[in-house]
Amino acid sequence: MATGKTRRGLDDVLNTSQLKGMFDGSRTADETASKPNPLMLLELMREFGTDPEATLMIGDTTHDLQLAANAGTPSVAVSYGAHEREAFEEFTPLTVAHSTAELKDWLLAHA
Repeated sequence: MATGKTRRGLDDVLNTSQLKGMFDGSRTADETASKPNPLMLLELMREFGTDPEATLMIGDTTHDLQLAANAGTPSVAVSYGAHEREAFEEFTPLTVAHSTAELKDWLLAHA
């Protein structure tokens, strides 16, 4: 997970949403360079030994998609977050999902 939240903010969200332990790695804006600088995503790829082509950034903001472009990774946008579909067009995501179910179906079909 690459987030603009602080470590404390991310930990709070993961605890309250019962998602603690669901992510193998994460970077927060207070630990490394903030989005859209690609450093947090590059650090995660290095940590997991993966290449940009084998990495997928899923995001709900243009900062997320710009981060993916800056890191050389493909991206998927979700319109049920901060930005509407039209905001993502310039970043050419592989798809724009409009619900978690749609995102799940796309990932199952393309992963």
